[in-house]
Amino acid sequence: MARVIAHVTMSLDGFMAGPDVGTAFPMGRGGESLHQWIFDGSSEVDAAAVRQQFALTGAVLLGRRTFDVGVDVWGDTPYPVPCFVLTHRPEPVRTARSGTFTFVHTGLSDAVEQAIAAAGERAVTLMGAEVVQQVLRAGLLDEIHLQLAPVLLGGGRRLFEHLGTGHIALEQLASEKSPHVTHLRYRVVK
Repeated sequence: MARVIAHVTMSLDGFMAGPDVGTAFPMGRGGESLHQWIFDGSSEVDAAAVRQQFALTGAVLLGRRTFDVGVDVWGDTPYPVPCFVLTHRPEPVRTARSGTFTFVHTGLSDAVEQAIAAAGERAVTLMGAEVVQQVLRAGLLDEIHLQLAPVLLGGGRRLFEHLGTGHIALEQLASEKSPHVTHLRYRVVK
């Protein structure tokens, strides 16, 4: 069965996007600095992490807000796989060059199940803070692949917010540094 993985780059002060996220600033003001490691091209460690992320991903589950601010930037699906958009505003399936966007309005569990079925033997990659938080709270997240960027954004969208009061234990699986980020992998202990 497919693993459900959150692939996220986060600032040292805990933000995965800067302030004022919207279509004008899809990563928020200053948030694009978080992903410089992906596009820099100078680190084989970073390039290998990107290749692994794409190789692992068999389906994507993202929130409606992430879809709304990202779809024009991506110009396609964010990965060349089926994408499932968790939403309260359903739409017909939208076909892109590399995959489809299916809008799921029947709840989180149904969206996760559909994404797992589509991923097959590969993983479901989560996108968006709210989706990661909801899946983590529901006990459906298997791993967190975190890129810790050496920047302080000072505000924006926090990754580990709204998790409730329960204790969530993580087991570290790997740690590797590059000149641009520290790559951390954790398994969520269930």
